[in-house]
Amino acid sequence: MSVPFIDLPAQHRALKTELTAAIDQILAKCNFVLGGAVELFEKEFAEFVGAKHAIGVGNGLDALRLSLEAAGVGRDDEVILPANTFIATALAVSAVGAIPVLVDVDEATFNINPALIPAAITARTKAILPVHLYGQPCEMDEIMAIAQDRKLVIIEDACQAHGAQYKGRATGTFGLTGCFSFYPGKNLGACGDGGAIVTSDDAIAARLRRLRNYGQERKYIHIEQGVNTRLDTLQAALLRIKLPHLADWNRARARHAARYAEQLRTAAATPRTAVDRTHVFHLYVVQTPHRDDLQKQLNAQGIQTGIHYPIPIHLQQAYATLGKGRGSFPVTERLADVILSLPMFAELTDAQIDYVSATIKKAGH
Repeated sequence: MSVPFIDLPAQHRALKTELTAAIDQILAKCNFVLGGAVELFEKEFAEFVGAKHAIGVGNGLDALRLSLEAAGVGRDDEVILPANTFIATALAVSAVGAIPVLVDVDEATFNINPALIPAAITARTKAILPVHLYGQPCEMDEIMAIAQDRKLVIIEDACQAHGAQYKGRATGTFGLTGCFSFYPGKNLGACGDGGAIVTSDDAIAARLRRLRNYGQERKYIHIEQGVNTRLDTLQAALLRIKLPHLADWNRARARHAARYAEQLRTAAATPRTAVDRTHVFHLYVVQTPHRDDLQKQLNAQGIQTGIHYPIPIHLQQAYATLGKGRGSFPVTERLADVILSLPMFAELTDAQIDYVSATIKKAGH
């Protein structure tokens, strides 16, 4: 049996008629940039999340970067973020001239450890950028309390957490803004790049709409120096078709996770969902001390896997300037050596999960 890491064709086959019709409509109208579908998707996504506004942008990195800029984060400010995350989180901070300050993570959830945040705060700290990694919400009560006490801005990286909730409230709605990616493999994925920022702050929303579109308030009237990072009309139209299915897809991921957990409880350390939250399992990440060998054995049996992420940010050449060598973030570094992402997508079948699980148990890891 062959088990892909993600099966996008399966999702698109089920929606082919609707997707094709949407593409044909856009081709007929040729309203490729900020067409009507963008505004409609923004309204629908804001309602789904529970925010007042959604602003479509080109990708998740731009969502983070523009959010920081709109919040007034700039040169030589410091922004606190987890050491265990995709490098885009740090790149967004660097892009506005600020300094990423890494904090180690909680071993059980893989998310930033709130207990370690206060020690990382200095007079230059301007914001906290929690990442709801793999689809599990961070400990937002503790993080918000720290931010409120120190008068810091919260920008949420919810790029892997579409529809996840903490104490009944959606990720992306706790901070000044919440940032989402619609990269094709996400729980809600476009057919190309795309992203969005959600906020309930009217002034921030207005500024973000300017910043994404050359800084213009209306055509040829430029209030500030902006950029060009707009969600394409075509992608918005396709996302509108997928959005009504997202809640069901997330529930399917949760069922798959439960089946994996039941079968793998003696074979690998499986993910744990913390209390008072829903995990949407963008990724299903297990831990094993024999990760590399197991990955090779799974590949040999037709099972695709991934590692998210094999080299922490502080050990990447791009961030050697941080001056943080091996041993700086022990939990993140240990996880990087033992984590393995198993196949996870809504259309995954019980037979596929059983095959993956049986192969892992047979491997003896």
